Amino acid sequence: MTIRVLVVDDAAMVRAQLRGALQRSGYEVLEAGDGIEALAQVDACPDIKLIVLDIHMPNMNGLECLERLRERGSTTPVIILTAEADPEIVRRAKALGAKGWLKKPLKVDLMGAMVAKAVTVSAETPRV
Repeated sequence: MTIRVLVVDDAAMVRAQLRGALQRSGYEVLEAGDGIEALAQVDACPDIKLIVLDIHMPNMNGLECLERLRERGSTTPVIILTAEADPEIVRRAKALGAKGWLKKPLKVDLMGAMVAKAVTVSAETPRV
């Protein structure tokens, strides 16, 4: 079974780093450069098991994207990937159901463990 992970970040280099690490771990990786593209990817591939989501992006930021996902009834787990440490942003992301918080610069080994845990939980939880 292919496990699809959506990586959403406006920096192509960050997406490439994540894609490489996730593919080496056996995941299929989809990419988006902002929240608008992320929502389109979710619409096109409803079997995405996890979203790794940056906060600061053009067009639609990560929190707006997460809000839209939840408004649509999506229960797909989301891990936030950002350099942001503002307590209000952290609180909002958690209130919207973010399952984890990865700080930039990215530590690939920590990300791998967090992704594996989130995907396992996602597989055990019925999706809406």
